[in-house]
Amino acid sequence: MAEQARSAIASYATYQEAERAVDHLADQGFPVQKVAIIGQDVRLVEQVIGRMGYGEAALHGAASGALPGVLVGWIFGLLNWVNPVVSGLLLALYGLIFGAVVGALLALLLHAAQGGRRDFASVRSMEPSRYDVVADEDVADEAARLVAELDSRAGAVRESASSRGGRPRSDPAPS
Repeated sequence: MAEQARSAIASYATYQEAERAVDHLADQGFPVQKVAIIGQDVRLVEQVIGRMGYGEAALHGAASGALPGVLVGWIFGLLNWVNPVVSGLLLALYGLIFGAVVGALLALLLHAAQGGRRDFASVRSMEPSRYDVVADEDVADEAARLVAELDSRAGAVRESASSRGGRPRSDPAPS
């Protein structure tokens, strides 16, 4: 199946602005199934959240091992046909303990094997620099017109609020 050709109708700095534009299209009865929001110029951001010592490594490993341990123990307990509820809960508890211990030991071993090369914890995310709202070419002109109406109303609201010294409204003026 060939993909429909699309045209960019607007570009925004934040996802919320792009989402607001598509929501406006939906409010106007536009066929939004012909619209997409595309993040452009994606970059990887790794936010460092703290040091990672042996204690932190063991704690993270225990937390990572506990959930699979609980699930495996619970499933084995359910296979007991005589008293599945009690044995399921008991084996889930044993699985939690076993999974936490094994996870902590493996995390300690891996942390020690790295030899101090990565002694920090971090969270990774992908962040686009802008968000393009695109529409199928057969409806792109109408979508661009509707989004331009929204943007012009939002600009007028921002200008009037800034001239009064107030904060600009983030929602568009009612129609």
